[in-house]
Amino acid sequence: MELADKETLLTVEGLKKMEKELENLKTVRRKEVAERIRQAIEFGDISENSEYEDAKNEQAFIEGNIMDLEKKLRNARVIDTVGLDGQVSVGSTVTLLNLDTNKERVFTIVGTSESDPSKNKISNESPIGKGILGMREGETKEIAVPIGMVRLKVLAISRN
Repeated sequence: MELADKETLLTVEGLKKMEKELENLKTVRRKEVAERIRQAIEFGDISENSEYEDAKNEQAFIEGNIMDLEKKLRNARVIDTVGLDGQVSVGSTVTLLNLDTNKERVFTIVGTSESDPSKNKISNESPIGKGILGMREGETKEIAVPIGMVRLKVLAISRN
C-alpha cells in the first residue's frame, strides 16, 4: 500500500461527518464558486481581474478537498469495536489519571483524520493514543510524549 493509499480509520460518526462534508463540497460549494467565476467573467478582462483569480483559487482548493475526501473514503475502514470490550481501542472513550499530576482527562481514541484535540479526540497514532491501545481498566503505563515521560492509569473505558 502506497503512502497515498493509507487506510483511513474512522468511527461511524466520523464516516458520516466526512460523507456529509463531501456532499456539501460537491453540491453547494462547487455551485457557489462557479457562480462567483461567472460573475467575475462578466466584469470583463479576466487577465487583471482579482475577483476571477480569487474564485479560481477557491475552486482549485475545493476540488483538492473533494479529491482528498474521496480518497480517504475509498480507503476508509470503519472501526468495529465488537469483541474489544474491556480494552482501549479506536472508538473507545477513556478516562485517564496522570499519576504525576493527579489530574484526570477523558479522551476518545479516533483515527488520524478525525482527531481534534480541542474536543478531546486524539489519534490512535499520537503518543498517548498509541501508548494506551490495548490497555485495560486499572492498568498503568509510562508513555513517552514530546515533553518527556508521563505515567498514566486507565480509570474507565467506554464505547460510543
